[in-house]
Amino acid sequence: MQMEFHFFNTQPPIYMESKMPNPTKIVIDCSTGIEEIIELTDAEVAELEAQAAQAEADRIAREAEATALAALKASARAKLVAGQPMTEEEAATIVL
Repeated sequence: MQMEFHFFNTQPPIYMESKMPNPTKIVIDCSTGIEEIIELTDAEVAELEAQAAQAEADRIAREAEATALAALKASARAKLVAGQPMTEEEAATIVL
């Protein structure tokens, strides 16, 4: 049974910079122990860039959700202290 592990290196070694403009990956054949440094294809580079962009968009969305929830909790807390009626969303943030 042949197993391969792929490790992506976005910074090619200095001695390979002139030969390989794209990032490289290291492929290790576990049955033989042979290691290969292979330049990523343009499609693989585009896929990595798309994944990085999606990860950044997801991070920004999570931060926005956390900020909105914190604001909602603060509003609920202020209304509770002031004795004002809360919205259903604000009431849902209160843990009893």
